[in-house]
Amino acid sequence: MKAKEKEAKKTLSMGELQAELRQAQEKKFKLQFKHQVAPLENPVELRTLRRQIARLKTWINAKQESK
Repeated sequence: MKAKEKEAKKTLSMGELQAELRQAQEKKFKLQFKHQVAPLENPVELRTLRRQIARLKTWINAKQESK
């Protein structure tokens, strides 16, 4: 994720962040399932998704605390 994308995502509303989090979690689940069946072509994608999910959760928690 590039710096401009990070800044843009930080300014999203709580609902938008939660929707992105849900989508990322679904994508991670599907990739993990595919990886269990057959090796992924790019297993690093799982790592990047895991980190993206952590970032989204951090931003959501920061917004909740700032209320």
